Amino acid sequence: MDSPKETRPPTPDAVHEEPAEAAMATPGSSAMFAPPPPPPPPPPQQQQQSQQQQQGAPRATTNLVDDFEAAFEACCASLVSQEYVNSTDQDEIRTGVDQSIHRFLDVARQCESFFLQKRLQLSVQKPEQVIREDITDLKAELQRKESLIQRHLGKLRHWQAVLEDIHGQPRKGPPGEAPTQGPLAFLEQASANLPAAPSKN
Repeated sequence: MDSPKETRPPTPDAVHEEPAEAAMATPGSSAMFAPPPPPPPPPPQQQQQSQQQQQGAPRATTNLVDDFEAAFEACCASLVSQEYVNSTDQDEIRTGVDQSIHRFLDVARQCESFFLQKRLQLSVQKPEQVIREDITDLKAELQRKESLIQRHLGKLRHWQAVLEDIHGQPRKGPPGEAPTQGPLAFLEQASANLPAAPSKN
């Protein structure tokens, strides 16, 4: 009869080798099924731009208004600041004032451009609103011109009354001659009252 095969217990070296092989195989298999690493965060400037785009136009308007106010305050400060009052260098003062004014004008152009863009968007999205505003402006212009016409009419009535008073005064001339009427009569009357020029001997 065949003798049963002897089973030898595993040696300590074999016991230590198996976990090492399993440990070596585990990282490879986990790397195959691991999710990809997250993308790196965007730079701070790009984050700020994306936040402004998400918040929309009111944020940009606020920034422009704040910049415009700061530029205006800088222009006023250049006139009353002790730094410029106590300074004796005229070139330095002129340079600072020019920079403040240029900054103010630049921000003013940006504000104007922004509001013109919004005006264009409004005219495309709500054309009836633009028509209402045009009608309101035309009514205000008509009222202004009507008041101007009334003032001119008042002046015309005043000068007509003056001319009628002048027209009613008779001219002092020789008897039997019909008096001249109108503004010419006033000129002739004034010239008749002038003293005669002395004769040259």
